[in-house]
Amino acid sequence: MSDLVEAILLGIIQGLTEFLPVSSSGHLELAKVMFGYDKSAGESMLMTVILHGATALSTIVIFRKEIIEIIKGLFSWEKEQVEFSGKIILSMIPAAVVGVLFDEQMETLFDRQILLVGLMLVVTGALLFLADNAKNTNKKVSWNNAFIIGLAQMIAILPGISRSGATISTSVLLGIDRIRAAKFSFLMVVPLILGKMAKDILSGEISYAQGDLVPLLVGFGAAFVTGLVACTWMIALVKRSKLSYFAYYCFVVAAIAIAKGMGWF
Repeated sequence: MSDLVEAILLGIIQGLTEFLPVSSSGHLELAKVMFGYDKSAGESMLMTVILHGATALSTIVIFRKEIIEIIKGLFSWEKEQVEFSGKIILSMIPAAVVGVLFDEQMETLFDRQILLVGLMLVVTGALLFLADNAKNTNKKVSWNNAFIIGLAQMIAILPGISRSGATISTSVLLGIDRIRAAKFSFLMVVPLILGKMAKDILSGEISYAQGDLVPLLVGFGAAFVTGLVACTWMIALVKRSKLSYFAYYCFVVAAIAIAKGMGWF
């Protein structure tokens, strides 16, 4: 399979699975194994970071009105917007700490660890089942809840744990309104992804020497376009309480990943 075709397929997978609660990182690692992706761990991680950057951009596009309101509110010191921004920052802290302190260790988890992906997908499916059966409430995101959701995002660094699945499920189980939960989940990851990209660029980890520029750009474009579609779709699905469908899907993919990881095929 050519590098361009691989990049397009990986981009589509990332764009769809970043917002759908099925673990984008897990699917990327599984796809890399299935495609025979033979890049080094550093090059593999580079592609993953670039694709996540594309879906961060699609999040910004989808929620541009909300983001503009937040920025305006911050400059005018509107209490509601200042508090919301503070909660976003608070929710980022757990994942940011792990990312800074254990960056090298985390990179090894993104090197075709398929058995780990399968086991973590089982956890994701269980979370989705629990959230789908939770009662609907109209609670807003509190400071305590923001930190707990941040802990869920920290755990979702593991490939196979869906970030959106973990954070939305946690939010719903805490009694937060489903639409608020989805928006908070999608917005809270944007600064983290952009921060990760900035860190890698400044440290020299993202460079043209580690990968061909064209496949990276093609993958970025594919992830961005599919991300726009998936983000809009996911908000509608959360509103209609259809998370259990994705739980079944996670269990099926988990079975495939575990079988592959155990060398059964």
